[in-house]
Amino acid sequence: MNCIQYRWPYYVIYRRRYCLLLFGTLLANFFIRKSMHMKHSLIISVLFFLITAFAVPTNITDVIRSINNGDASAVANYFDNSVEIVLPNTSSTYSKSQAEMILRDFFSNNPVQSFRVLHQGEKGGSEYCIGTLETKTSKFRTTFFMKSKGGKQLLQEIRFEN
Repeated sequence: MNCIQYRWPYYVIYRRRYCLLLFGTLLANFFIRKSMHMKHSLIISVLFFLITAFAVPTNITDVIRSINNGDASAVANYFDNSVEIVLPNTSSTYSKSQAEMILRDFFSNNPVQSFRVLHQGEKGGSEYCIGTLETKTSKFRTTFFMKSKGGKQLLQEIRFEN
């Protein structure tokens, strides 16, 4: 049970993988009934398995989990060299170490209760997430943007707005 608690995004991905594999098997069975050869249905099943078997969680899932835990140092692992942070009273671009301190201070003043993802997507090598951060003091509309640099997704901007 501890494995699922600490690694819930991976658990969800495994569930999705199982659903896709099940869908592939059902699709193959449908084609068998339509007088398709067993060889073709096996190929379809194997393709679905290969596509879903190598699905790995992305960095954005780790950032979501870290925000949900209020863990500034885990979020900072994905910071680029400079990060734009927008808070209700301030907005500026900080170095990686400064941004970690600002985020740690924000989480200590606003202890996180939950983070709920409202929308998540990607475009042109960049990923973004929009959600609601519920703290003991307030709710914040949270948005963050990640950009691919050197084969890694790095956090470019994070916003906490009332």
